[in-house]
Amino acid sequence: MHKSVFRDTFRALRHRNYRLWFVGQGVSLVGTWMQTVAQQVLVYSLTGSAAALGIVNFIGFIPLIPFSIWSGSLSDRYSKRTIILICQVLMMVEAFVLGILAWTGAVQTWHVYVLSFFVGAVTAVDLPARQAFTVDLVEGREDLTNAIGLNSAMFNLARALGPALAGVLVALTGAGPAFVFNGLTFVAVIISLVLMRDLPQSSRPVGKETRMIQHMAEGFRYVRSKPVLVLLFSLIAVSAFLSMPYSTLMPIFAEEILAESAQPVIAFVCEGPTRLFTCQSPQALPLGILFTAVGIGALVGALLVAALPDNSRRGVWLTIGNLGFPLTLVLLAISKSFVFSLLLVTAAGWLFVWQNALANTLLQMTTPDEVRGRVMALYTMVFQSMMRMGALQAGFTADWIGAPLALAAGSVLALIYGAWVAVFKPAVRKL
Repeated sequence: MHKSVFRDTFRALRHRNYRLWFVGQGVSLVGTWMQTVAQQVLVYSLTGSAAALGIVNFIGFIPLIPFSIWSGSLSDRYSKRTIILICQVLMMVEAFVLGILAWTGAVQTWHVYVLSFFVGAVTAVDLPARQAFTVDLVEGREDLTNAIGLNSAMFNLARALGPALAGVLVALTGAGPAFVFNGLTFVAVIISLVLMRDLPQSSRPVGKETRMIQHMAEGFRYVRSKPVLVLLFSLIAVSAFLSMPYSTLMPIFAEEILAESAQPVIAFVCEGPTRLFTCQSPQALPLGILFTAVGIGALVGALLVAALPDNSRRGVWLTIGNLGFPLTLVLLAISKSFVFSLLLVTAAGWLFVWQNALANTLLQMTTPDEVRGRVMALYTMVFQSMMRMGALQAGFTADWIGAPLALAAGSVLALIYGAWVAVFKPAVRKL
């Protein structure tokens, strides 16, 4: 029985191309999360401002809408592998540039802003192709739910490892080496893409009679014609705008709200005669540990999603995530204990995956091949744009009324909307 559960949980790995992707992308994502933590530490050390943390996220949003809409059409017309490969090379270059600037001490806040804009544009092109690429890697829909669950598990395993490594590395050496390490990890995913063979041709050329604008508009019309898809998009948007900004505010919680209760951890690693290391930036340690706890919780949640049988009521689990995620963040907003906050962010990671991975799965399962790239482009646009605008509002709100109250207010509003959908829109629960 245990062997059967294990086999069912990891069944997408029987596909060679998916195995290559799983390993290569997994390595690259560790570096990406290292850069995420290092960049937050860098920006906060340069500015001391919560608003600046929000501005960095918002700048990445500026190119998101035009590029993601265009890239959805691109993914439905051209090789997804080629699109992803080009994007990975460009993001590798960005990581090396930021790493060199930080390592040499030449970095300024405006450098981070410019590079955030650049990587935001590349990510807007990359993500829709990457989302729609999953069905090609597993050669159909039979293992699609499992592959999406494993993608989320891979993402969140990196989310657990990357911040922990970044916390130690940044504390020891500063932010620069973390950015350079991220650049090196892109080599793994680039090699995995090059080694893939016999990919199905799910992308289709647009006929001469179809203009690009018309082709993109078809994706909007398809989603608008499906009320349950509109509901799923609304849940994604509300959560991303009101709940997800907790990750942007995490440096403030780590360095201010939870600083006193986290002091024993810092002292054990960085201070006194029995210290493990000599730390340049000891404040990075609690932040890295908090992000690692989020990743551990999300990894467990993702594996549970991957193990769901084909006949499971995904809508019920999605509803639990819609309600549980913001409720956990309300408790985080009032916590003053580092240990209790670790438990809460672990639960938040778990519940967020139940919400987001299942919404992603349901979108892809109900979308035909010929419009999947455009639908997933809309998914990327909604999630990324609302998350980045949410980070901006959370940053300014935190500067105005404090991080705990800013987090609590957004999470309560998200909880109210999730409860309304759960009670008055049963179509989601029935999926």
